[in-house]
Amino acid sequence: MSSEIAIKVENLSKRYQIYDQPRDRLKQFVLPRVRRMIGAAPAQYFHEFWALRDVSFEVRRGETVGIIGRNGSGKSTLLQMICGTLNPTHGTLETKGRIAALLELGSGFNPDFTGRENVFLNAAVLGLSHQEVEARFDDIVAFADIGHFLDQPVKTYSSGMVVRLAFAVQAMIDPDIFVVDEALAVGDEKFQRKCFARLEELKSRGTSILFVSHSAASVIELCERSLLLDSGSRIMYAPAAQAVRAYQKLLYAPKADHESLVREFRAADSSAGAVNGAGGTAGAAGAAADIVLAAQGAAKNAESTFDPGLVPETTTVYPAQGAEIQSIAFRSEDGRVVNVLQSGETYYLEMQGVFTRDFAGVFFGSHIRNIQGAEITGQRYPEEGSYVPDARAGTQFKVRFAFNMNLIQGAYFAGGGVWSAEEPACAHRIVDAVMFRITPTERKKSFGYVDLAASEPTLDLSGCAINAATPTM
Repeated sequence: MSSEIAIKVENLSKRYQIYDQPRDRLKQFVLPRVRRMIGAAPAQYFHEFWALRDVSFEVRRGETVGIIGRNGSGKSTLLQMICGTLNPTHGTLETKGRIAALLELGSGFNPDFTGRENVFLNAAVLGLSHQEVEARFDDIVAFADIGHFLDQPVKTYSSGMVVRLAFAVQAMIDPDIFVVDEALAVGDEKFQRKCFARLEELKSRGTSILFVSHSAASVIELCERSLLLDSGSRIMYAPAAQAVRAYQKLLYAPKADHESLVREFRAADSSAGAVNGAGGTAGAAGAAADIVLAAQGAAKNAESTFDPGLVPETTTVYPAQGAEIQSIAFRSEDGRVVNVLQSGETYYLEMQGVFTRDFAGVFFGSHIRNIQGAEITGQRYPEEGSYVPDARAGTQFKVRFAFNMNLIQGAYFAGGGVWSAEEPACAHRIVDAVMFRITPTERKKSFGYVDLAASEPTLDLSGCAINAATPTM
């Protein structure tokens, strides 16, 4: 295996034997042997369940890879085999260096031991000597920040305290491969930010990270690539934003469309040149492009406020399940369709469409994303917990979301959707339907994505001692 490859997985599979009744297990153990002894064909008393089947991928040194998929798609099975706690049925798996893993809440901890004792126990399992643990102990304790509970039994800890201590042990030993499985979801926002900062630090040092999360924003922000699994099989291994779009489309698709989407994404995955949308969904991207182009033709805007070249290639159109969005566009305050926007001005994201079935209650949503695919902001109408009642088939809708466009210069993407209080939850949605650009201001004073400056900065030097001497080098 190349020195640049930290994890190499080839045709990895895991099969379980499922027995309908306990006595079938005994039958399977005894009867096939008896039948072979008398020359009869052996019978099978179990059903095969493939938790993972023929999955292949590589992770480079220092790369962060997201593992995404619905519950039961094989994510945890894959991670357990990579960590060595589960043996594959067939296939090969190679890893390079020390592996640390945060797979399940409290895994590797003895509940009757204190936190201090578990730190030494857990680190010893990872291959550290007592002296190495002592050298890192203060850093582990400082990161966990659980106070006097360090000397209390772990069984008295809250779930948040358990994950604090577990993450601190795993992350502070400088592993070569770090596996994180959704456990961070139980931490508070402050601790989660601390964990992500540590993951970035490990990544900069060359640690390869496998990250499992149902948070699309976290996967897109943290990972370069993502592996999408469905029913134990690889569907796509692609840039994180592309894989997440495919995952979300599978998640909201009706059952009748599921298999066709899986085939579509697999075909895109096997094609080295696939670049259209969520795993090569050229048809969906084209449909949304038609929506944008229709708005362009109707607007006839001046070149200073509309650039016909700003057409997104990442558009994903979800299946229409009771509603159909027919147009999405930004409009200025005088009603013109625009996609070249001025920072600090007010614009309206207008979404129009029609209901094709009756709903007891619906709500509308919009999003703005950066070029990495992370959501910068979004709006919902009506507010959380409320719905527009009695949406009837044939009713046209037009909803406008007002934005104070305090974004920093750059390119962004916007989209929207209609959701229901009942199944199907997603009536229709278009991700990245519109691409727009924020023009530069005369004097750039803010950076990042959003300009939150309320006024000019002030400077007071009256209390500062200024040394006018030339500094020595």
